[in-house]
Order: sequence, then structure tokens, then C-alpha cells
Amino acid sequence: MDLKKNYETVFILTPVLSDVQMKDAVEKFKKILTDNGANIIHEDIWGLKNFAYPIKKKNTGFYTVLEFEADPKTISMLEIEYRRDERVLRYITVALDKHGVAYNAKKRNKLSGKETNNEVENN
Repeated sequence: MDLKKNYETVFILTPVLSDVQMKDAVEKFKKILTDNGANIIHEDIWGLKNFAYPIKKKNTGFYTVLEFEADPKTISMLEIEYRRDERVLRYITVALDKHGVAYNAKKRNKLSGKETNNEVENN
């Protein structure tokens, strides 16, 4: 029985990383997911953003969002790796319900310009 659910994770990397180091860190977490049977649906790198308050004496960080489908046990493995990696300042992983999945799909379609006529008429 396949118990895969949809998830979204956001993690913030320390701003002292170079672009190559930041991309390596993102690839590391994507590999952890795929090695554990997850299907990555969408990756969104928000880039360097200012914090509302300092985190570990830093005022900025690299934000990355991953939307994926995985077995629930994969989440604990991913979050253990987040805690072990000193480059990660903060992270959060949430399970998406059907409305969250639909919203993310609509947002992706809108960004890529692939709205259907029905969606355009409803907005």
C-alpha cells in the first residue's frame, strides 16, 4: 500500500555561502528526498531575503521551497539532515491537503502562463 502524501518544505540557508555552495546544499536535500522514494513536484528558489529579526546573528538568508510527494517516514529523515547541517538556519515542512495541492498547481500554472480559459474566466 502506497501512503505517499504531498508536502512542502521551506528551508533557509546561511547567507555566507557562495552560489555554488548554496546550490550544492539544495541538491543535497533534493537527493535525500529522491533517494528515499520522494517525487519532487516543484522547486522554487526565492534567493536572498531579509529577516524580520536576526537568526543566529544573521539578518539575511537564502530561501528555498520544495514541493514533493513522499512517504511520511521520509520527512523525519529529511528533518534530521536539516538539524545536522550547520548551513541551515531554519526549516519547516508541512503536509498539504487537497486544497493546498490545488492552490500550488494553480500558482505554478499562472507563473508559467498555462492558465486554461476556464481559470481565467473564474478570476
